[in-house]
Amino acid sequence: MESTRPVTGELAHIGKSVFIKGELSGSEDLYVDGEVEGTIELRGHSLTVGPNGRVRAHVHARNVVVQGKVTGNIQASERVDLRASANVTGDITTARISVEDGAFFKGGIEVQRESKPEHKVEVKPEPRSEQKTEVKPASAYATTAAGSNTGSSFSSQTSVGDHKKN
Repeated sequence: MESTRPVTGELAHIGKSVFIKGELSGSEDLYVDGEVEGTIELRGHSLTVGPNGRVRAHVHARNVVVQGKVTGNIQASERVDLRASANVTGDITTARISVEDGAFFKGGIEVQRESKPEHKVEVKPEPRSEQKTEVKPASAYATTAAGSNTGSSFSSQTSVGDHKKN
């Protein structure tokens, strides 16, 4: 059972007989094998819900591993692992997710992407669309200069036409 716990330093443990109701937060990894109701805030750390764990809470953590039962939304900045014995009802927002065969999940999944690649993708089409609007008059010029050429050969002639205009 020790190998299923994500460990990044210290680890707090909530045993089978412990029931917590309210807001739970911490600056270390947490292993829950008892019952928690409310909210769990471990934004820079990992939460593992053990096979006996019963969580009725909204969860915010870096990584979340579920072996028991979670009812509530899960937000994990890095990863969510639903093991075969997991029973999750609620929405999951994370960068990566793993669902083992046999796990039960009912809810929505939103996979977040890093913002840097999106900006790169968005920036590239903008110059292309501007070039296309500039190319149309130049392609008409290239057609008259080249005679009856049509089709894909315009792309190479269009750039020549643009240089002639400048």
